[in-house]
Amino acid sequence: MNEQLERLIRLQQIDLKLRAVNHVIEAFPSRMAAAEHPLKESQALLGDSKQKLESFEKKKRNKEKELDDFDDKVRKLKARTAEIKTNKEYQALLKEIESFEKQRSAIEDDILLAMEESDTASKQIKAEEAKFKTTRSKVEAAKKKLEDERSEVEKERLTVEEERSGIARTIDRELYSLYISLIEACNGVAVTEAKGEICQGCNMNIPPQLFVEIKKNEEIICCPQCRRILYFKNNG
Repeated sequence: MNEQLERLIRLQQIDLKLRAVNHVIEAFPSRMAAAEHPLKESQALLGDSKQKLESFEKKKRNKEKELDDFDDKVRKLKARTAEIKTNKEYQALLKEIESFEKQRSAIEDDILLAMEESDTASKQIKAEEAKFKTTRSKVEAAKKKLEDERSEVEKERLTVEEERSGIARTIDRELYSLYISLIEACNGVAVTEAKGEICQGCNMNIPPQLFVEIKKNEEIICCPQCRRILYFKNNG
């Protein structure tokens, strides 16, 4: 086989491998984000539970203040009994006190409900905290595994790049320029097999006589259609 053709074939194999390795590396940020997603989701749920608890606690505090205000009003109303001079005024005062007492009872019910809601929210927070802790351990392990994998892939890329540099230096500069232009124009495939009188790059027919020459692998021959560099794989 033509030495330059053989080197071009090897260079193409290396570039395809390098392309695949780069795709793997480029995918790491999204894979890392996917690995972190369960933790962020768990953290959001925990945050929501804490916000609910704060809301219930605030509601309870507001109702307790409201209750204190009603108690103060009732005390003041009861203090007025000494000033009452007629039965009519006394009955009116009792009705007013009774109305406040009913409202006070409703507020107490609201406070009890807020306490129950707070208790439920507190239990939910404990459950979410336990889940968050477990999820964090799993996510950290998954991230560590991804970081180790990325480190290995990056080492592999360096090895492949070094091999590529070595091969590229041995290829004729004009031929290498052609190769690079084809890589850019042909979606990363500049050198491809000719099989059964068909270019495996563009799937177009190759003239019979040209295919005979390609099978010899003695010179650089390009596909008449896509211009890719062709070679024949001798399976024998």
